[in-house]
Amino acid sequence: MLKGISNLISPELIKVLMEMGNSDEIVFADGNFPAASHAQRLVRCDGHGIPELLNAVLPLYPLDTYVDRPVSLMAVTPGDTVETPIWRQYKQIVSDHHPVADVFEEVERFAFYERAKKAYAIVSTGERALYANIILKKGVITQ
Repeated sequence: MLKGISNLISPELIKVLMEMGNSDEIVFADGNFPAASHAQRLVRCDGHGIPELLNAVLPLYPLDTYVDRPVSLMAVTPGDTVETPIWRQYKQIVSDHHPVADVFEEVERFAFYERAKKAYAIVSTGERALYANIILKKGVITQ
């Protein structure tokens, strides 16, 4: 463990975050996401929810300021009646760490899967909320 870094961030996850460059993407996938079959690099965070991981990662992780929407959510499939209250949590967490205008976009489910296949890494979590998958696009450190 290190001072100032959450113990939720495993050595494998910190390595992946450090390796990523500007515009690389990382997926935080819920427990239903086909992470193992889609990942170039798979980081296991079983037993942890995505909100707690976002709270741990976002103080360390710059979002890309050169794109309009550096945070992508998997859109609810048309006709599906699933509620997505977790999205409100995501928006609060992101705004707590990156106080900018709306940085979120919704990406159609199968387009989201295709982006996930190209992402630098997928973090497989134990998140149980439906449509809880989120992609973060990394920015640059300017200080």
